[in-house]
Amino acid sequence: MSRKVVVLGETRDGALRNVSFEAIAAGKTVAEGGEVVAVLVGESVGALTNDLIHYGADRVVTVEDAKLASYTPDGFSQAVLAVIDAESPEALVFGHTSLGKDLSPKIASKLNSGLISDVTAIESAGGNIVFTRPIYSGKAFEKKIVTDGLIFASVRPNNITPLEKDESRTGEVSSLSVEIKDLRTIVKEVVRKATEGVDLSEAKVVIAGGRGVKSAEGFEPLKELANVLGGAVGASRGACDADYCDYSLQIGQTGKVVTPDLYIACGISGAIQHLAGMSNSKVIVAINKDPEANIFKVADYGIVGDLFDVVPMLTEEFKKLKVNA
Repeated sequence: MSRKVVVLGETRDGALRNVSFEAIAAGKTVAEGGEVVAVLVGESVGALTNDLIHYGADRVVTVEDAKLASYTPDGFSQAVLAVIDAESPEALVFGHTSLGKDLSPKIASKLNSGLISDVTAIESAGGNIVFTRPIYSGKAFEKKIVTDGLIFASVRPNNITPLEKDESRTGEVSSLSVEIKDLRTIVKEVVRKATEGVDLSEAKVVIAGGRGVKSAEGFEPLKELANVLGGAVGASRGACDADYCDYSLQIGQTGKVVTPDLYIACGISGAIQHLAGMSNSKVIVAINKDPEANIFKVADYGIVGDLFDVVPMLTEEFKKLKVNA
């Protein structure tokens, strides 16, 4: 059956996040030929609407207000609920990001709806939309369907392939006026601790360091390799606890969950809490001096050696490959 699906687009630093396009692709599968309506919430987001249409949205609805310049759960929930009330969709799709993980359960509670979170795959089977999500820290997967009421899901970044961008696609863009009131939270200033460059949660390549980097300076070779590969730098809980880097880089059960195409673990032993945050990466390369390190059990490729010898060698080889490409 065809459905109307509302998809929440996300922005960062005035640009659309890639998870917005992945959510549209997910929405297309859920819609089964129905309409996909993308929603953008913020202060000045009107200029970003065309890309959402080019990536598959049939329509875009914007809610703009100075009070929505920075994310707050109160402000964004008022805006999104107003769109849901106006559109009366059969399904909702959000990104399973920091924003989505905070906002989606609030919206679900307001709508008295269920929520399937952290979805990694969606398919249509037997007249149902089947959602796959990891459980037990990624050790197993479960499949879920919604048997009654609103279909509501959040999709993990880097798991749903966006549709091909088609700049010839056109669609209606409209704005909805919403009175944002009774805010309990007001953002005065945003202080970013994350490193510049590629967003860790959406990176296709992640170079992660553990206690084996030995110091904050030990991350420099990893940063150089990440720059060559166009990737992001991450870290284990141990490296963060040792004050080698900021906790914004932490990957694991209590940090970020990443699923890049390539994950290179440098000096990381492979504690179960860390594996929960990266074990679903498509290709895992482990570099560690200890041949018995647990990380090698999940790695597709293992290099037993000193990361301070191996990483610079990899960097130089990748540079040569890029020059000759």
